[in-house]
Amino acid sequence: MVSGTVAEFFAGLWDQFTGIFTLVKNPLVDILDILLVAFIFYKAVQFMRETRAEQLIKGIAIFAVVFFLSSFLSMRATSWLMRAVIQNGILAIIVLFQPELRSALERMGRSKLRGISKAVSDQEYEKMQNAIVELCKAVHSLHMSKTGALIVMERETMLGDIVQTGTIVDAAVSKELLCNLFYPNTPLHDGAVVIRGSRIVAAGCILPLTQRKELEDSQLGTRHRASLGCSENSDALVIVVSEETGTISVAQNGVLERNFNFASIRSRVETTFLGGDDPKDENFIVRLKKRLWKKGGRKRG
Repeated sequence: MVSGTVAEFFAGLWDQFTGIFTLVKNPLVDILDILLVAFIFYKAVQFMRETRAEQLIKGIAIFAVVFFLSSFLSMRATSWLMRAVIQNGILAIIVLFQPELRSALERMGRSKLRGISKAVSDQEYEKMQNAIVELCKAVHSLHMSKTGALIVMERETMLGDIVQTGTIVDAAVSKELLCNLFYPNTPLHDGAVVIRGSRIVAAGCILPLTQRKELEDSQLGTRHRASLGCSENSDALVIVVSEETGTISVAQNGVLERNFNFASIRSRVETTFLGGDDPKDENFIVRLKKRLWKKGGRKRG
């Protein structure tokens, strides 16, 4: 009797234990599911902060309030109009925000883990280092002579469509060649130079202008607008030298930074192409690891 009761007791415990796992199914999958949703929300908030989507969310919130009020107050005409808008709203959002959605999808496609990035051989590293030095010398010389210049340095996003708008050069990067390409009244001085790795691919290229309305009243010239447009549609680093002031600017990820000198522009290019601790280039997982490591270090201390 006693042995039977004990056996029934343990059998009941086992049934309850297995029942919990049957309910949860797979805890690892649930954890992964929660992390994936958190990552999606993080990227959505980041996307809204960097684009016009913030205004879109405000508009949707106002629309939702009007829709629920019209339904609650039985306003038939308004409710009918709101439903008609909802039916075509998604398509309208895709059309209106096509540039922002395209940019977001391209950034998702470009993102990669640091450990998976392709290794660079010592020879390629040395070539790239020499090309960066020659580039920075040319930019400094153009700055001193107040010669306008627009230089696009290709990264992960291939710029074949932009290269096709110019003249193929296919030559090693050198100060003399770059200065000659941008010398006033030469055939290719008005367009952009595209650099791929340690070589100048093409010159006289046409870049897309930024469509951001908040910049319409600014004092930015065509070169600076083109640099922003290219950086918004790709991950390229774009260097601009102003023809009026000689100021050196850098456009990257849709952000324009100004007042660079020889040392700072070299540091920026080397950090971007030869590696460095630029927090802007870190992905979500890398930043999360750093934060967790800092918190863990503080607790241990």
